[in-house]
Amino acid sequence: MCRIAGIIDRNKPINILEQEVKGMCTIMAHGGPDGEGFYANRSDGIVMGHRRLALLDLSPNGHQPMHYQQGKLVVSFNGEIYNYLELKKELQKSGFQFKTECDTEVILAGYAAWGVESFSKFKGMFAFCLYDAVKQLSFLVRDHSGIKPLYFYANAKHLVFSSEVKAFSRTDYAYTEDPNWKIYFLAFGHLPEPYTTFNEVQMLPKGNYLIWQHQTDTFQIISYVKQQAIANIFDRNEAKIAVQKSLNTAVKRHLLADAKIGVFLSGGIDSSILSLLADQIQMQNTLNVNPINTVSINFEEAEFSEKVYQDAIVQKMHGNHSEYTITPTLFNKHFPTALKAMDQPTADGINSWFVNYFAKESGLKAVLSGIGTDELFGGYPSFKRMGLVKLLKKVPRSVLRKSIHLKTAALKRIYYLSYQNTVGEYLFLRGIFTPDEIAKLLSCSIEMVNGVLQQANIGTVKPELKDGDRASWLECNLYMQNQLLKDTDAMSMQHGVEVRVPFLDRDLLETLNTINSKIKFEGKRPKSFLINTFSSILPRLIWDRNKMGFTFPFQHWLRKDEQFLGLIKTSENQFAAKMVNDFRQGNLHWSKAMSLYHVFRR
Repeated sequence: MCRIAGIIDRNKPINILEQEVKGMCTIMAHGGPDGEGFYANRSDGIVMGHRRLALLDLSPNGHQPMHYQQGKLVVSFNGEIYNYLELKKELQKSGFQFKTECDTEVILAGYAAWGVESFSKFKGMFAFCLYDAVKQLSFLVRDHSGIKPLYFYANAKHLVFSSEVKAFSRTDYAYTEDPNWKIYFLAFGHLPEPYTTFNEVQMLPKGNYLIWQHQTDTFQIISYVKQQAIANIFDRNEAKIAVQKSLNTAVKRHLLADAKIGVFLSGGIDSSILSLLADQIQMQNTLNVNPINTVSINFEEAEFSEKVYQDAIVQKMHGNHSEYTITPTLFNKHFPTALKAMDQPTADGINSWFVNYFAKESGLKAVLSGIGTDELFGGYPSFKRMGLVKLLKKVPRSVLRKSIHLKTAALKRIYYLSYQNTVGEYLFLRGIFTPDEIAKLLSCSIEMVNGVLQQANIGTVKPELKDGDRASWLECNLYMQNQLLKDTDAMSMQHGVEVRVPFLDRDLLETLNTINSKIKFEGKRPKSFLINTFSSILPRLIWDRNKMGFTFPFQHWLRKDEQFLGLIKTSENQFAAKMVNDFRQGNLHWSKAMSLYHVFRR
């Protein structure tokens, strides 16, 4: 995993483009500590930059931007192609030659062989720019699940792209603040794709590629995602065997690395399954004598500690385990740095900064994470609330809107269902602030808030999706996409650590799509199907308990942090000042305090 950036502009001197792209890469150096590289083509006005985090083929052969066919093709690539070995064998049979042992060259050879059809063949997490000097075309391509970010600014004259929004500030193009970003943020707790804090900069949709015609300075955005498989597995045993096989293959793929790799072990169901599977795979691999590494974090506060569950898994493994305790002193020391590390505003993400900090302390360059499990197997309360959503949507809109006058936040969020769209469903389930609160915080009308949120272009859940499948779509395409994956990428890259997510493996996702939803989401206990599928390796102690999300003792620590609270300037907004005071007294959730920080920070 790395960081990429670039500019296409035939009207600007190439030396200026080179300076700006170098500046973009420099501000993202944390994400690629192992080197940098640049490519420029004066005739087509393109400059590509790359910051490298070496994980496959650690030699100079893996240097990027990488050239192919005597420089006819050039790529700057961020991510991993997990099926590159299979594709490489297929390409070699067709006569293609390779000079490296890395997956980057497979992208170039794949495009040379199959053109844009190659994009749908790649299985992994990726964001790359590929330049075809012969056809005078450039492509920005983002992976099927949107694991890797790729931001861009395109108009009739130029294209600018980057792995992080902050890098755009290193160019001299004019960017204007999106006047609605604070409304999106206070409602969602993040900026939902494709939005950013800039009007001009947006996220390339997942499973899409942008094609730029250098001769005409025109572009198109095209999806390469093929039609999903229809559910055809209705037998529980068949479903279990299919998931076992797919996840085992996914973990095996995700362990491919020439650098030290491990697993985040929280002690929950997801990380425990990954750790145990990774341990089995490493022990069975006669070519790899390195046991798996695990990293765990704990707290002095007993109610947040999962050490007993982590120990239960470690005792079943053969690898190396590293364990760290985060104290209030250590947290206060690094918290300001973690805040500065954020690329775009987020009400979360601090925990990701710390877990990756300790992964780096352990000497790891890549770590497996259980992201996606709750969204795919029904681990969140939203899966049990879809029946309530269905009922409330039948209530007249005028009645739903009266809920804004209720006292508790959960009841006030019923108001969002009056939007009668996907935004409303999601915000009813996960909204941070309600429309009246947002209006008071931003000193605007509730009608303005409603207008912005009702028209938000965040995708639409298909009407035919019901119950568990509907909740899964909302959690995957909104919460996981915009919060978990973005926060994880931004914070892991601050430490030069790559986070891999086997549960989002393409083959596993396709397998899950073929399984009847009643099997996937049945049972009173969250993730019952996943638990039953791996009950042969998963200790009862791990799953026979109440769910604990990975949360720091923020509520205790931040309310006492006057330095943090002092950064929230509320002198001009009495409602915000009241909320900060409520937080001091323990009557406001820490995620809301974090949101206030981003909107009112000094």
